Amino acid sequence: MAKPKADLPAPGAVRSLIDGEGRLAVRVTPGAKVEALEITEGKLLAKVRAKPQDGKANDAVRELLAAALGLAPSRLELLRGATSREKQFKIG
Repeated sequence: MAKPKADLPAPGAVRSLIDGEGRLAVRVTPGAKVEALEITEGKLLAKVRAKPQDGKANDAVRELLAAALGLAPSRLELLRGATSREKQFKIG
């Protein structure tokens, strides 16, 4: 059985959360039942199935953000939060 597509907001809505220096803050919920990006109270929330082991959840968040923004995952760099739920990515 194929995994269902992630629930993603419009690319413009996600882009509006990127600051003037190309940074995007994300709060992550690893080990979720479904993969999704949500914008709540002006903050981006990411839910990923991957567990926070060996950077798997970070990679899943990067893939989800890339899909939402229509970019290659290599264009997103994790600036801070490698072991935290609060992460910051640089959009390149």
